[in-house]
Amino acid sequence: MVVMKIREVTSEHRSPGFHWPWLYRAVIGSLCLILIPVGAKAQSPNTSQEVEQLRQTVQLLEARVAALETEVNGHKTGTAAATNAEGTETAASLSTAVAALRTQGDAPAASSTSPVPPASSTASAPLPGTLPGGITLNYLFDGYYEYNYNHPIGQVNELRAYDVSSNSFSINQADVVIDMEPDVTAKRRYGARLDLMFGQATETLQGSAANELRPQVWRNVFQAYGSYIFPAGTGLRVDFGKFASALGAEGNYTKDQINYTRSYLFNFLPFYHMGFRASYDVTPKVNVTGWLVNGTEQTEDFNGFKSIGLITTLKPTSSLTWNVNYYTGQEQRAVVANTSTAVPPIPIQPGQPLENVSPTPNGREHIFDTYATWNINQRWTAAGEADYLISRVYSEGPPSHADAGAVYLKYQWTPKLYLAARSEYVADPNGFFSTASQDLKEGTATLQYQFSDGFATYLEYRRDWSNRNFFLTSQPGVLIGHQDTTALGMVWWYGGKQGSW
Repeated sequence: MVVMKIREVTSEHRSPGFHWPWLYRAVIGSLCLILIPVGAKAQSPNTSQEVEQLRQTVQLLEARVAALETEVNGHKTGTAAATNAEGTETAASLSTAVAALRTQGDAPAASSTSPVPPASSTASAPLPGTLPGGITLNYLFDGYYEYNYNHPIGQVNELRAYDVSSNSFSINQADVVIDMEPDVTAKRRYGARLDLMFGQATETLQGSAANELRPQVWRNVFQAYGSYIFPAGTGLRVDFGKFASALGAEGNYTKDQINYTRSYLFNFLPFYHMGFRASYDVTPKVNVTGWLVNGTEQTEDFNGFKSIGLITTLKPTSSLTWNVNYYTGQEQRAVVANTSTAVPPIPIQPGQPLENVSPTPNGREHIFDTYATWNINQRWTAAGEADYLISRVYSEGPPSHADAGAVYLKYQWTPKLYLAARSEYVADPNGFFSTASQDLKEGTATLQYQFSDGFATYLEYRRDWSNRNFFLTSQPGVLIGHQDTTALGMVWWYGGKQGSW
């Protein structure tokens, strides 16, 4: 019915003085707007009658195109050139429209029952991982449940850095990492990083009064530093701020470790430093880094003496990385909190009432640290660490020292599953690490299964033992020589930063 009305209108206005092709194109355009939705509906189920009507319409239009082409070719009047051009254009446009309609009308009936594809095949990111300018946003949640077979009073796991609670669902740490690495190729030599941390690990790392004068100020800031690469040789990178220590094979983020629990050596060695760090690639296989810092875990210096570190990283082959490190400084407090309620006689920062220790400790601490990681093949990875520490409170006083070693072995059973083991020994004759003269050992077996990229679980059994009764039990005052635990750790992470954090 719609088609017949249009045919009548075009017949009435087909006079030599009237520009009927213009009107014809307008009408045909309107017809296409009407018929294309009809053709789209024809792909729906149970619309075979509409499909048949659409095909009849196409046939009528094809016949009209043929008649129009014949008429245009035979029109030789004074206005023939203009009319012929317009008619040819009209015929071409109409042919295109007919072809589009035929494509829709000839769609197989089976396609009408096909599911509609999603608007986008790529799922939108749940949280932003990158920002303009090369900034990455990264998120991590680390939680665990651990069972201590000693049933210790206070539910405390002895000599643990992070997994400090037994028989309790616990949050080890929740982190947000904002990182902008310098990029010389993009002509941006500067960068910055901020690691915010919440959970039990904050008490171990930077929230303890044993580490900081004002722990409440720095409790949730694990790292915060700015970077710049100076155009000297291969590029001299300088960082200033608070950064994680490179002493020891293990680090803060569980997702980058072989085992879930941390070793004695991770707990014993420095966690972080505040100050300057300069790094330079001597060759593609040798990097040298120097530190000038407040000291061990001193965001605010508590003795006025600056410590130094020399970190050497060697990569003799693509599968072997070896670190040789030395660190020294005065790590004894020269000031303590003033517990008096009186107003202190000296200018102070808010929350920092201090008084000097007398006599002032002036002894040095030295740390010799080395560790290596060897990727034997695609399945096997081995690592080892050795450390020697010596410290004096006063320069002429007796030294305290400890020496330790650890070995690691990892077997990647499948792309999602690996087994790992760690064995460790610490000789602590002066109680430098454990507050008691003893020899400590621990053995850990870890099974990690990564359900997906960004979610891994750890099932771990660990046994600590000593040559003396040291570990807590359920009975007050009763100590035994070993501690056995089983842990289930769960770690989620997400973000734009690749590799280790």
